[in-house]
Amino acid sequence: MASDSKVFNFSEVAKHNHKKDCWIIISGKVYDVTSFLEEHPGGDEVLLLAAEKDATEDFEDVGHSDSAKEMMGKYYVGKVDLSTIPEKPNYKPPSQPAALQHNQSSGSGSAVKILQFLVPLLILGLAYALQYLRKKD
Repeated sequence: MASDSKVFNFSEVAKHNHKKDCWIIISGKVYDVTSFLEEHPGGDEVLLLAAEKDATEDFEDVGHSDSAKEMMGKYYVGKVDLSTIPEKPNYKPPSQPAALQHNQSSGSGSAVKILQFLVPLLILGLAYALQYLRKKD
Protein backbone atom coordinates (compact mmCIF):
# COMPACT_ATOMS: atom_id res chain seq x y z
CA MET A 1 0.00 0.00 0.00
CA ALA A 2 1.38 3.36 -0.95
CA SER A 3 1.46 6.20 1.56
CA ASP A 4 0.16 8.59 -1.10
CA SER A 5 -2.99 6.55 -1.71
CA LYS A 6 -5.97 8.04 -3.44
CA VAL A 7 -8.84 9.36 -1.32
CA PHE A 8 -12.38 8.63 -2.51
CA ASN A 9 -15.73 10.09 -1.54
CA PHE A 10 -18.24 7.55 -0.31
CA SER A 11 -20.51 8.30 -3.27
CA GLU A 12 -17.67 7.41 -5.68
CA VAL A 13 -17.09 4.07 -3.97
CA ALA A 14 -20.81 3.29 -3.78
CA LYS A 15 -21.08 3.38 -7.59
CA HIS A 16 -18.93 0.22 -7.75
CA ASN A 17 -21.65 -2.14 -6.59
CA HIS A 18 -22.09 -4.95 -9.10
CA LYS A 19 -20.40 -8.18 -10.22
CA LYS A 20 -18.28 -6.57 -12.91
CA ASP A 21 -17.10 -3.74 -10.64
CA CYS A 22 -17.29 -4.22 -6.87
CA TRP A 23 -15.56 -2.06 -4.25
CA ILE A 24 -15.97 -2.32 -0.50
CA ILE A 25 -14.92 -0.16 2.45
CA ILE A 26 -13.29 -1.76 5.48
CA SER A 27 -11.68 0.31 8.26
CA GLY A 28 -11.58 3.44 6.12
CA LYS A 29 -9.81 1.67 3.25
CA VAL A 30 -11.24 0.95 -0.19
CA TYR A 31 -10.77 -2.45 -1.81
CA ASP A 32 -11.59 -3.46 -5.39
CA VAL A 33 -12.74 -7.04 -4.84
CA THR A 34 -14.14 -7.59 -8.34
CA SER A 35 -11.56 -10.26 -9.22
CA PHE A 36 -12.09 -11.96 -5.84
CA LEU A 37 -15.89 -12.32 -6.05
CA GLU A 38 -15.87 -15.88 -7.39
CA GLU A 39 -13.08 -16.98 -5.03
CA HIS A 40 -14.68 -15.63 -1.84
CA PRO A 41 -15.49 -18.59 0.43
CA GLY A 42 -18.79 -17.00 1.50
CA GLY A 43 -19.86 -16.43 -2.11
CA ASP A 44 -20.06 -13.30 -4.21
CA GLU A 45 -23.40 -12.27 -2.69
CA VAL A 46 -21.71 -11.50 0.62
CA LEU A 47 -19.32 -9.04 -1.00
CA LEU A 48 -22.01 -7.51 -3.19
CA LEU A 49 -24.12 -6.87 -0.09
CA ALA A 50 -21.10 -5.19 1.51
CA ALA A 51 -20.84 -2.70 -1.37
CA GLU A 52 -22.50 0.72 -0.96
CA LYS A 53 -21.82 0.82 2.80
CA ASP A 54 -19.04 0.70 5.35
CA ALA A 55 -18.51 -3.06 5.68
CA THR A 56 -16.10 -2.86 8.62
CA GLU A 57 -18.54 -4.24 11.18
CA ASP A 58 -19.65 -7.05 8.87
CA PHE A 59 -16.02 -7.98 8.16
CA GLU A 60 -15.06 -8.04 11.84
CA ASP A 61 -18.17 -9.97 12.91
CA VAL A 62 -17.22 -12.88 10.65
CA GLY A 63 -13.79 -13.28 12.24
CA HIS A 64 -11.54 -13.50 9.18
CA SER A 65 -8.21 -15.29 9.48
CA ASP A 66 -4.85 -13.50 9.47
CA SER A 67 -4.14 -14.83 5.97
CA ALA A 68 -7.45 -13.36 4.74
CA LYS A 69 -6.49 -10.00 6.24
CA GLU A 70 -3.06 -10.17 4.57
CA MET A 71 -4.68 -11.01 1.24
CA MET A 72 -6.61 -7.73 1.34
CA GLY A 73 -3.46 -5.78 0.47
CA LYS A 74 -3.54 -6.81 -3.18
CA TYR A 75 -7.09 -5.43 -3.55
CA TYR A 76 -6.39 -2.06 -1.90
CA VAL A 77 -7.12 0.98 -4.11
CA GLY A 78 -7.16 3.85 -1.63
CA LYS A 79 -8.88 5.42 1.34
CA VAL A 80 -12.35 6.78 1.81
CA ASP A 81 -13.01 10.25 3.16
CA LEU A 82 -14.65 9.24 6.43
CA SER A 83 -16.63 12.46 6.59
CA THR A 84 -18.54 11.40 3.45
CA ILE A 85 -19.78 8.09 4.88
CA PRO A 86 -23.44 8.39 5.88
CA GLU A 87 -24.21 7.63 9.50
CA LYS A 88 -25.91 4.37 10.25
CA PRO A 89 -29.46 4.92 11.39
CA ASN A 90 -29.91 3.78 14.98
CA TYR A 91 -32.89 1.48 15.28
CA LYS A 92 -35.42 2.70 17.79
CA PRO A 93 -38.53 0.64 18.41
CA PRO A 94 -41.72 2.52 17.63
CA SER A 95 -43.04 4.34 20.64
CA GLN A 96 -46.46 3.48 21.98
CA PRO A 97 -49.19 6.10 22.16
CA ALA A 98 -49.47 7.76 25.58
CA ALA A 99 -52.96 6.30 26.18
CA LEU A 100 -51.65 2.77 25.67
CA GLN A 101 -48.67 3.38 27.94
CA HIS A 102 -51.05 4.72 30.63
CA ASN A 103 -53.29 1.66 30.37
CA GLN A 104 -50.35 -0.69 30.73
CA SER A 105 -49.01 1.10 33.77
CA SER A 106 -52.42 1.20 35.49
CA GLY A 107 -52.74 -2.55 35.70
CA SER A 108 -54.85 -3.41 32.65
CA GLY A 109 -52.05 -5.74 31.58
CA SER A 110 -52.72 -7.97 34.58
CA ALA A 111 -56.47 -7.90 33.87
CA VAL A 112 -55.83 -9.17 30.36
CA LYS A 113 -53.65 -11.99 31.69
CA ILE A 114 -56.37 -13.02 34.14
CA LEU A 115 -59.00 -12.98 31.39
CA GLN A 116 -56.75 -15.06 29.13
CA PHE A 117 -56.70 -17.66 31.88
CA LEU A 118 -60.35 -17.46 32.97
CA VAL A 119 -62.13 -17.38 29.60
CA PRO A 120 -60.85 -20.82 28.48
CA LEU A 121 -61.75 -22.22 31.91
CA LEU A 122 -65.28 -20.81 31.64
CA ILE A 123 -65.70 -22.32 28.17
CA LEU A 124 -64.43 -25.67 29.41
CA GLY A 125 -66.79 -25.53 32.40
CA LEU A 126 -69.73 -24.69 30.13
CA ALA A 127 -68.88 -27.63 27.86
CA TYR A 128 -68.85 -30.03 30.81
CA ALA A 129 -72.13 -28.61 32.11
CA LEU A 130 -73.78 -29.13 28.72
CA GLN A 131 -72.46 -32.71 28.57
CA TYR A 132 -73.83 -33.37 32.05
CA LEU A 133 -77.26 -31.96 31.17
CA ARG A 134 -77.47 -34.02 27.97
CA LYS A 135 -76.65 -37.27 29.80
CA LYS A 136 -79.29 -36.44 32.44
CA ASP A 137 -82.05 -36.16 29.81
